[in-house]
Amino acid sequence: MSRIGKLPIPVPVDVTVSVAEGRVTVRGPRGEVARQVHRDMRVRHEEGVLLVERPSDEQTHRALHGLTRALLANMVTGVSEGFTRELEIEGTGYRADQEGDALVLLVGYSHSVRIEAPAGVSFAVENRGKKVIVSGIDKEAVGQTAVNIRRVRPPEPYKGKGIRYAGEKIRRKAGKAGKAR
Repeated sequence: MSRIGKLPIPVPVDVTVSVAEGRVTVRGPRGEVARQVHRDMRVRHEEGVLLVERPSDEQTHRALHGLTRALLANMVTGVSEGFTRELEIEGTGYRADQEGDALVLLVGYSHSVRIEAPAGVSFAVENRGKKVIVSGIDKEAVGQTAVNIRRVRPPEPYKGKGIRYAGEKIRRKAGKAGKAR
């Protein structure tokens, strides 16, 4: 059996789960998330845990087993604790501002770049515009939004300027070598 798929998902007391016809809905203090589960996977909710079962040991069922369990565990974590992704902005004059729900990036272009927050995702700007925190209840949406922000100005290897994930190490390259005489 899948070692990930067979693990039970603990459901906190303040989270409610409803399973109906292949659709799982999870409600918690931070909001509500729903997802359609593959028709071959069986999801059971009993005594404060969620269990995912598969019909056979075929390769597709084994793969779906672990995937389904991971997605459901992320849903439970999202509505109870939430997810965050931190980005750092490095460079002279580079910064981020917040205008309502939107994020405005000033990262060396002749214009500012405005990024609207998708549904269920929020932005916070800290450290005088040098740190952006993306948070929400859907792990996939938070991660994709962080990728879209980073894509505006990825870090370059010579001076390290750009937008990077917090704690990300940028491999630096040496600049042009002087001409030997």
